Amino acid sequence: MPVCEVCGNEWEGEPGPCPFCCHAHSGQEVGGGRPFKQRTVNLKAGLPVASVALARMTEAIADSARQGVTFLTLIHGYGSSGKGGVIRDECRKALAFLRDKGVVREVIAGEEFDRRSGQVKALLQRYPSLARDHNLNRGNRGVTLVLLSSWLFCLVALSRAAGLLLPSLC
Repeated sequence: MPVCEVCGNEWEGEPGPCPFCCHAHSGQEVGGGRPFKQRTVNLKAGLPVASVALARMTEAIADSARQGVTFLTLIHGYGSSGKGGVIRDECRKALAFLRDKGVVREVIAGEEFDRRSGQVKALLQRYPSLARDHNLNRGNRGVTLVLLSSWLFCLVALSRAAGLLLPSLC
């Protein structure tokens, strides 16, 4: 199964451009900038309750940090109520907490992932190939992009924060 060297996602089928980030696997980073890995995790698969989605998110952050992933795209969905779902709200609250604790460096809501945003402009300057992300400029309220901290600090901080974030799992 091919594994993308940029985003770290696996896919079934023919080797070729990554279906997640469209990286051509030429071995060279398009547009220069810092090389990075990006991973996408679907937290809403199987329609879990919020606590299960939060556990998946915590595990995805830890696994991604161990694998050297820089950007994590979390698919949490927008919710069927039309005003934002519980999983989305709880994930974003937890990510704000993790950002405050230093586990993640930046959290960008999908609806704010726009090249006109100052925060996104700064990221695109550091990581120009992030401009190929299919969620850029789409206003997607069902995803959140997370810039992870260094893996060692992230794992230490995550283990400290996990007791407060997910007490039933510790």
